[in-house]
Amino acid sequence: MKKTRSLSLIVPVYNEEGNLGALHAEIKALYNRYDIETIFVDDGSKDTSVAELRRIVKTDSRAKLIIFARNYGQTAAIGAGVAAAAGEVIIPLDADLQNDPADIPRLIEKFDEGYDIVSGWRKDRHDGYLRVLLSRIANGFIARTTGVPLHDYGCTLKAYRATILKQLDFFGEMHRFIPAYASWQGARVTEIKVNHRARVRGASKYGFSRIGKVLLDLIVVKYVLSFGQKPIYFFGFLGAVSGFLGVLSLVAAVVLRFAYGISLIQTPLVLLSALLIIVSVQMVSLGIVADVVIRTRRPEEKRSYVIRERVNLG
Repeated sequence: MKKTRSLSLIVPVYNEEGNLGALHAEIKALYNRYDIETIFVDDGSKDTSVAELRRIVKTDSRAKLIIFARNYGQTAAIGAGVAAAAGEVIIPLDADLQNDPADIPRLIEKFDEGYDIVSGWRKDRHDGYLRVLLSRIANGFIARTTGVPLHDYGCTLKAYRATILKQLDFFGEMHRFIPAYASWQGARVTEIKVNHRARVRGASKYGFSRIGKVLLDLIVVKYVLSFGQKPIYFFGFLGAVSGFLGVLSLVAAVVLRFAYGISLIQTPLVLLSALLIIVSVQMVSLGIVADVVIRTRRPEEKRSYVIRERVNLG
């Protein structure tokens, strides 16, 4: 088959000994169909994952390796892979064999219809009932909040147009919100059902503690999507509301003074008015400062990780 696309597969790795050789073999089965590079990013593994990865990249020139100085998280690992990727399509996938590389041709088929992002949907998941239930609730909430109706934001297996992905900043757990960011910038986003396999070796890295991090990042995402380029609108609105309530409190205090003879020092309305007006001024000032920061910031790369070693990368 004719090689139609150059693909960069990004595989974040954290304590996945025993899975990497099998994953690499499944990826190699696609070499005759696409021009593929596979970028493994070791995220501070404590087991023998790095040794396994060294053996892989030693025997396969298409396999690359980035080794972090410590554990920085999946978003940082994907970000490092994106920065090093040379392909026109970037496809992250998990190292635990639960994502199926055999789904990649289907992602590319959909991508070739003109989409910028094709997201995987693990409709039939092989996870515990509680985890699946919480995931569905979270995905519904994220979809309603961002306005991008995907069923499975947490699925790592997605196909991205490289020119779009390389323009994004990576922080927190934001890798799952990339479709929302990209859609906001005009990208065409869709999803297809993908295979989800049960984990055979190792332990899951996804705990309930991640839910809180995701919710906090969702707040940031919602703010950026709504006011990212004009923060003065957000802070200005808060300042206007606070200022209005402050003036209203002052008017109420004056009415009480002259209509009912209640002294200004007998009511807390004057202090409340002063507090609200001060908050109003602070909100507007914050909005102005945020606006100035956005307009004067440099587009230089801001890495949140330290790379200990690169193998097979220029």
